[in-house]
Amino acid sequence: MDRLLNAERTSTLQRITSLTRQFDAIVESTVFTTNDDEHDPEGATVAFERAQVGALLAAAKRHLAAVDRAATRFLDGSYGVCERCGQAIPQERLAALPAVGTCIGCTSRNRR
Repeated sequence: MDRLLNAERTSTLQRITSLTRQFDAIVESTVFTTNDDEHDPEGATVAFERAQVGALLAAAKRHLAAVDRAATRFLDGSYGVCERCGQAIPQERLAALPAVGTCIGCTSRNRR
């Protein structure tokens, strides 16, 4: 399972790098303009793109933190055990979501 977490961490770091470049490019493209986001149609598009990429970047950083928590659980022997109920998390779920910390039952109960 360590291989799966390493692959997940690598792909998440690549996503963060790519999104950071995109975000920086959007910001850089507006440095020398006087677009008024509120009144300029193009300004609103740039503001939307900046917000969208910013949100994706924040989500990727949260996912990286989750992967790191899963790696800690792997090292201490609690990886694959639900953090809420203590039951084993099925291997299929871990393969699909390597950073997951809860079983399907606890995840479902939490959404209600």
